[in-house]
Amino acid sequence: MKKLLFIILSLIVSSISISAQTYPDNYTLGKEYKSLNKSAFKNPLSNTITDIITIGDTIWLGTSRGVSLSVDGGENWTNFYGQADFGTDNVAAMGYNNGVFWCSTARSTEVTGGQTLPEGTGLKYTTNLGSNWTSISQPIDQQTDTVVQYGINQLRSVAVTVAIQNLVYDIAFTPGTIWIATFAGGLRKSTDNGQTWQRVVLPPDNLNSISPTDTLDFCLTPVGGNFCSTGNYNYRVFSVISTDDNTLYVGTANGINKSTDGGISWVKFNAQNQNEPISGNFITALAYNNLTNTVWASTWKAEDQSEFYGVSSSSNGGQTWRTYLRDERPHNFGFKNNDVMVPTDNGVFRSSDNGLTWLLPNSIVDEKSKASLKTNLFYAADSYLQKIWLGTADGLVSLKEDAGKVWEGEWKIYFASQPLQSNNETYCYPNPFSPRQEELKIKYSTNGTDANVTIRIFDFGFNYVRTVIQNAPRNRDLEGPPDFWDGKDDNGNYVSNGVYFYRVDVGNNDAVYGKILVMQ
Repeated sequence: MKKLLFIILSLIVSSISISAQTYPDNYTLGKEYKSLNKSAFKNPLSNTITDIITIGDTIWLGTSRGVSLSVDGGENWTNFYGQADFGTDNVAAMGYNNGVFWCSTARSTEVTGGQTLPEGTGLKYTTNLGSNWTSISQPIDQQTDTVVQYGINQLRSVAVTVAIQNLVYDIAFTPGTIWIATFAGGLRKSTDNGQTWQRVVLPPDNLNSISPTDTLDFCLTPVGGNFCSTGNYNYRVFSVISTDDNTLYVGTANGINKSTDGGISWVKFNAQNQNEPISGNFITALAYNNLTNTVWASTWKAEDQSEFYGVSSSSNGGQTWRTYLRDERPHNFGFKNNDVMVPTDNGVFRSSDNGLTWLLPNSIVDEKSKASLKTNLFYAADSYLQKIWLGTADGLVSLKEDAGKVWEGEWKIYFASQPLQSNNETYCYPNPFSPRQEELKIKYSTNGTDANVTIRIFDFGFNYVRTVIQNAPRNRDLEGPPDFWDGKDDNGNYVSNGVYFYRVDVGNNDAVYGKILVMQ
């Protein structure tokens, strides 16, 4: 399983400039959290869920606030954000192999000129469900690492000596070897559990294959400069998977590279060099369904005008590709048996017939809390038996799917927020609140019992503005999900800037009140 930020690449002299357009576009703590110290919750710590790995009842999440873990099917969560091993870093990639969980971390760093760029902060792994972690520094080169031996060739190489724009976006495993996709750092591998790393040579942009017996003369660098006049998009590496002990697929900004001999020789597939090609050369995610022997790729438009955003798949080892979901921007893949799930900007698409038809879920409503999912932006998907897990930009979702059905069953939504201190307390976030950018979340408790709830909005003079819900059946505890206000009055108009109040009536209990500052 994997996930990846979408990155816009631009070539600026001898440097690489990237800006994240989807998740996460920065690595800062959101407004709904001021201080959180404990590590056990009923919810994950973040609402931005970018990666999911399920192993039975054990669920690992990669989020904008670190790693979250449940070992009881999602009933309770341990969040590692803020702990000594993780600090406040974001999780950029996750992997799992033979009982060992791996993740990479990153943060935003301001560089000269005021630009903010991502910086890799290394990898971490645990063999005991997070009780202990081993940390590995971000792999970098020495200044003298300017030559790489590849078969009979000595190839020039630009040394990547800093961690800025050198971060691990994906992790894969073959027996005895760990593989990482590190964007500006290229593809690297370790055969000693991360103690040392070696650069892996891929074809340059102008070659479709390489072998150690070839006579070659090119330079390993993602950008051109004084040392290497020409840069290669194929050395901007974003994704990597293994499909057996010797076969690897590596996604770059110039297509998909395949090796069947453990990363020694390579053949490249892209939108220009095949009769039935992928849709685009910017490969933001790769996945493999071993039940159908199919490789799935998130193939975004790169530079050529003939390319387009979409999904590409191959069931014959990359000889030919089929394309689907034209103009959609996929972020990841998940599988449930033969079904493929594709999280995108416009929902999570699912196909039960290898891409011939696709289905989106209807409205996602939590069966118990009646909370509904408000976003269409999905980042991750995975499943175990009848349970499907989905990561979104605004919460974690699970579905206990009815047998023989697609997207039907019992939904549950996990919203991260500061727990209430008591049952007669309420708060809202984000506050200040900008209605045209997002919805206001109003948090309250029904003491963990069923109750009818009414929420009303008033202006500063306590004049009535809007009824958000009226006598709606709810069941909320101190860590329960919020209800939402879209910032509009009863006439459907956005309210003006200023101070507003809200009132929450739970059954026959005394009303509780909160204050909202609207700023647009």
